[in-house]
Amino acid sequence: MAALVQAAGDDPMGTALSLAVPADYKNLIEDAGNTCPEVSPNLLAALLTQESGFNPKAKSPVGAQGIAQFMPSTWEAHGIDGNGDGTRDVWDPEDAIPSSAKYLCTIAQDVKGVPGNKQHNMLAAYNAGSGAVQKYGGIPPYQETQNYVRSITALANQNQGGGGKAATTDQATTAISAAKEMLGTPYSWGGGSVNGPSTGICCSPNGNSGKTVTGFDCSGLTLYAYAKAGITLPRTAAAQYAASEPVKPGQVKPGDLVFYGESATSIHHVGIYVGGGWMIDAPRPGTQIRYSPLDTMTDLYAVARPTLHTNKEI
Repeated sequence: MAALVQAAGDDPMGTALSLAVPADYKNLIEDAGNTCPEVSPNLLAALLTQESGFNPKAKSPVGAQGIAQFMPSTWEAHGIDGNGDGTRDVWDPEDAIPSSAKYLCTIAQDVKGVPGNKQHNMLAAYNAGSGAVQKYGGIPPYQETQNYVRSITALANQNQGGGGKAATTDQATTAISAAKEMLGTPYSWGGGSVNGPSTGICCSPNGNSGKTVTGFDCSGLTLYAYAKAGITLPRTAAAQYAASEPVKPGQVKPGDLVFYGESATSIHHVGIYVGGGWMIDAPRPGTQIRYSPLDTMTDLYAVARPTLHTNKEI
């Protein structure tokens, strides 16, 4: 599979919580992130960012629930009463966060005999099931799962070993050029990777599927463009914001990422700023990659600059 992100000399997942997380969940993540050797606070924070953006009310189109996106059957088997109030509540972060860590530890044991990186196999099993990891002897050849492992690993590594450096002007120029080459490419929900356009997944909140469309969604495009510049971003828009440095209004430069949403945990769209009040983005199902004005949506949340984490084969 494509290279995953790992800074030279670093623990792949980190041993202390260095990611920015909502204050309400910091202590929960620090405690639960030490449940077993395969789980760290950074890994757990990255997983929750990827799964729900720390939204305890999140519900996916396929029925995954809560901040850790447990399917009901998985919650029934693995959910715990983390706060000791006598109820196992998937919607309560005090139950769901320690349950997520415990479940990670359980599946780490399930796949401990599988060759390869233990944390990567564990994350793949969280996404695709332990059986798939065992069947394929490692991360299965599913694009969604490969992107999932790559994104969480990249985010978990953020700020380790002194943190990443902000993208240079040359890197921003390279990213913009890569995005320009994709103008006119169809939007595909879940589509796009570091390798270019791809078929996507099902389904968007409005029920749109990318399974039959080769292209990019918004964060797939930014992921691809910055990979060309040597910077690996997480897969989702919210995770990309968490992996970037906020930029003050008077310091915005071409190549910066433009994020839309009501809060850091509800970011739903991202584009690449090209100057003059315009960005390149993959807007929505049924459209193509294009130039859009920054006021194309009313909920512009922030502009942020990607940070450098060098690609390295593992």
